[in-house]
Amino acid sequence: MIKKLAGQTIFITGASRGIGKAIALRCAQDGANIVIAAKTAEAHPKLPGTIYTAAKEVEAAGGRCLPCIVDVRDEQQVIKAFEAAAAKFGGVDILINNASAIHLTGTVDTPMKRYDLMHSINIRGTFLCSKVAIPYLRKSRNPHILNISPPLSMKPLWFKNHVAYTMAKYGMSMCVLGMAEEFKSEGIAVNALWPVTAIVTAAMEMLAGGDVADRCRKPEIMADAAYVILSKNSKEQTGKFLIDEVVLREAGTTDFDKYAVSPGTPLLPDFFLDDVDPASLNAQYEKHEQFKKQKAGAGSGSGGVAPIFDRIKGLLSPELIKSIGGIYQFELHGGESGSWFLDMKNGKGAVGKGKPAEAAACTMSMDSVDFVKMFSGQLKPTAAFMSGKLKVKGDMGMAMKLDRLMGQLNAKL
Repeated sequence: MIKKLAGQTIFITGASRGIGKAIALRCAQDGANIVIAAKTAEAHPKLPGTIYTAAKEVEAAGGRCLPCIVDVRDEQQVIKAFEAAAAKFGGVDILINNASAIHLTGTVDTPMKRYDLMHSINIRGTFLCSKVAIPYLRKSRNPHILNISPPLSMKPLWFKNHVAYTMAKYGMSMCVLGMAEEFKSEGIAVNALWPVTAIVTAAMEMLAGGDVADRCRKPEIMADAAYVILSKNSKEQTGKFLIDEVVLREAGTTDFDKYAVSPGTPLLPDFFLDDVDPASLNAQYEKHEQFKKQKAGAGSGSGGVAPIFDRIKGLLSPELIKSIGGIYQFELHGGESGSWFLDMKNGKGAVGKGKPAEAAACTMSMDSVDFVKMFSGQLKPTAAFMSGKLKVKGDMGMAMKLDRLMGQLNAKL
């Protein structure tokens, strides 16, 4: 088998874990030189992996590795990392802008420090790394820049619930649009890669639990797609917004079950893809045998909002409280309008009508009919959010845990 990336030096931001590390390991199998540029020098208490543990995995996979402590917001750290890469490996051939920050909140609920973080890492970091990389890429025989960012779409759906994040992520894609044309005559390819489905990462599992993870694909699908892109002649493809599954199908891949966390389970579509209808997610899940069993055990005809909370109250346990660790507030409109709360943080937990005694970490607004459907297993929280039926204010990580809560409650209701 031809090792197309053998001897190539690949600089990857945010590669201590997740998609970035998966790409590093795939390229290492060819004998590539990998520069892991990330901030994680010491182990996170809940998230596995550092630049050093990732470096060991890269070397075990067959590559050479240079781990660099890099905050992509720091110009001098970025410059020094590229200098170190060139000194160790003789140059840099490929840049992968993978580092990214996310905070899915509306305008009023987005703290400016979060806004600044997303724009500093996603847009500024991508621009900075690309700017510093160009002089090195000009000396390469097959230079590539690959941004892990979505196709540009002006549909309001992708802006209305998290405009700050969308702006930051689209900034990475605008770098592709502009730089591809700017450096086309020099043979430097600049493309974007985005997944068609949600991708499971350690951070997602920590936030949302296995119920969400089961409906994701593994990072390896992005790694394999990136490998296909980076193996091509840089003069043949630039300025493209590529989708992982499409890239692999065109390359001859037919087995996609190997990428699924739970083969056969309907997959969650990722954001920013216009040809994906979020509302179809529920229809897919209803056809799924696991959903039918869940629904059958969920107690049909729960009646309304009050009976739902009565059932939840009877199911509260120390284990459930510990696994969620937060307070929800529900603002319902429609036939059974009103405020309700669910305390999954204090003591033995509590539910009730009105406002919680302690400020809620996450406030959710929706129609009371959709609320009943969601808590009886007929509407997935993720689908409700993506289709606009569910509005979220506050801690998006806590909102993601609602999927885990639904899985545990519906199994008993």
